[in-house]
Amino acid sequence: MPKEMLPVVDKPAIQYVVEEAVAAGLTDVLMITGRNKNALENHFDRMTELEATLEMKGDTQRLKQVEFSNDLADMHYVRQGDPRGLGHAVLRSKMHVGREPFAVLLGDDLIDSRDVLLSRMIEEQNSRNASVIALMEVDPSSTHLYGIATVENTGTPDVVKITGLVEKPAPGTSPSNYAIIGRYVLQPDVFDVLEHTAPGKGNEIQLTDALQTMATDNIAGGVYGVVFRGRRYDTGDRVDYIKAIVQLAVERDDLGPELRPWLKQFSADLD
Repeated sequence: MPKEMLPVVDKPAIQYVVEEAVAAGLTDVLMITGRNKNALENHFDRMTELEATLEMKGDTQRLKQVEFSNDLADMHYVRQGDPRGLGHAVLRSKMHVGREPFAVLLGDDLIDSRDVLLSRMIEEQNSRNASVIALMEVDPSSTHLYGIATVENTGTPDVVKITGLVEKPAPGTSPSNYAIIGRYVLQPDVFDVLEHTAPGKGNEIQLTDALQTMATDNIAGGVYGVVFRGRRYDTGDRVDYIKAIVQLAVERDDLGPELRPWLKQFSADLD
């Protein structure tokens, strides 16, 4: 099963991501997929047999949920082919995107729908006519797990100018604790840079390396960062995946009232 299809409470992780894009006004969605990921396409396609069965049973609630995913956005798909890194995956979207700014949302990075991020990034991209990436402050001991940004203040709260980027720096060498998370709003000029970006860390074409070039050479307005201080769930990590399910479930009206007291009792009994 593709990790993007792992259920988070009662819908796959990828649906949270598409819903986030749609909530920010982006209804044309291109998924860069790979081998054995047909389940992604099937999820957003019509399931006529299931719909007919639910309609016959009179299960209108579940029928609405199924139809909601079908009509969520205008979905398109392209295969990455060789898995040559995030930069290569983004480059595969060039023919679809054209010369317009576009957003990149990673499928295993979930942003809580109650916290504003993507729409804020789009606003900053529009006003500054530059590329914008999402940043989070992480514990300095964890910086080797992320792309890390060197930043300057802009005078706007939680918006910084990026002066340098490095992908997963060795422990003790990180220039800051501002980590890149899986949201980007990019100028189309990034395609031109990616086409001339040599493989980097892991012998992959790194999007971070292309953004580093755009930042240092001030290409297409340079690169800015929006510092996110809300709730984020990394479903690519087993422990964070479990945390995401629990956190989202306890705050739902239909599950929280029963789950919260049980969790309190369960945690009280832990050694």
